[in-house]
Amino acid sequence: MEAITYSDIDPRKKAFIFELDDVLYPAKDYYFQIYYLFANLLEYTELNSAAKTTDLMIDTYIQKGEGEVFNTIAAELNVDEKYRKNLEIMLLTSRLPLKLLLYKNMLSFMQEVVLDRKKLFIVTNGNPQQQLNKLRQVEWHGLEPYLICYFADESLPKPEPDVLHLLMKEHNLERRDLIMIEGSDTDKLCAEACGIDYLNVKDII
Repeated sequence: MEAITYSDIDPRKKAFIFELDDVLYPAKDYYFQIYYLFANLLEYTELNSAAKTTDLMIDTYIQKGEGEVFNTIAAELNVDEKYRKNLEIMLLTSRLPLKLLLYKNMLSFMQEVVLDRKKLFIVTNGNPQQQLNKLRQVEWHGLEPYLICYFADESLPKPEPDVLHLLMKEHNLERRDLIMIEGSDTDKLCAEACGIDYLNVKDII
């Protein structure tokens, strides 16, 4: 199947809404770098092998999800519970060794939105501090001035449509003006609840 490009979109659309994780860039690129930093901290303080810890953290993320990562290293590598706080803080604030790279097709898509003088919104679920930390470490290629971000958790997380109603009110937009680029059932349900069009990220990337 051919990827959908910006020129395939209804030209009457005035604004595009994106989630951040796994829509603009692969979420794992953030977490894996944090795990590497955390594993090196443990090697320094507890002499655990950083390579072994990193590998286990990454494997757990892939198989069980982010929420189980610390529990697994605590159980299998005897990592002290006191380090849970360190990991939580690092996930919120750490400076990454490498910039987060946008999906190539997504970057082109967003650049074309800007060239066509349409609006770009990022509406993201999750801890606002953590999501902001991710946003700051993406390589935006000059798109920063055109991005308007909403942290859904500051009102009600998606799929509740409150954040979209707020966005439309603040930017004087109608439902028909918007299209959401979604990457999950949560986003899809949110778009449906708000009555706006949506497109799956996989159709673009």
